[in-house]
Amino acid sequence: MPVTNEIQKLFLSSPRFAVVGASKDQTKFGTKVLKWYQVRDKVVTPVHPKESELEGLTTVSSLSGLESPSETSVSIITNPKITLGLLEQAKALSIPALWLQPGAEDEAVIKYIHDNGLEDKVIYGGPCILVEGDGIIKSIL
Repeated sequence: MPVTNEIQKLFLSSPRFAVVGASKDQTKFGTKVLKWYQVRDKVVTPVHPKESELEGLTTVSSLSGLESPSETSVSIITNPKITLGLLEQAKALSIPALWLQPGAEDEAVIKYIHDNGLEDKVIYGGPCILVEGDGIIKSIL
């Protein structure tokens, strides 16, 4: 598993964050992840193709709409078909780190990560920011 503490520290030391997969449904993990950043006073932008705001935050419709993509770590809580396109965009935008929540990856996504040399930028294969995030934040303070 390429999931390392180093990538998690890189991810959480970004000045900005984005969440793809949040929605109006507060029971969904995407929205829980978005709120996790809000509770911790992180600068976070929800990415949603249709909604103009989520949890009181203005959304952008795609990763390319982020104010500063190269300074933004991205949490992805989407189905693998959508995740694959997001990884392609993230690579083109020089996004520093991505955290794929459990279920956001499949074999095609993992193959893309390996084929494109993204192993040192993408967290996948199980860890959940809701479970591990606070410990990682403490370790980098």
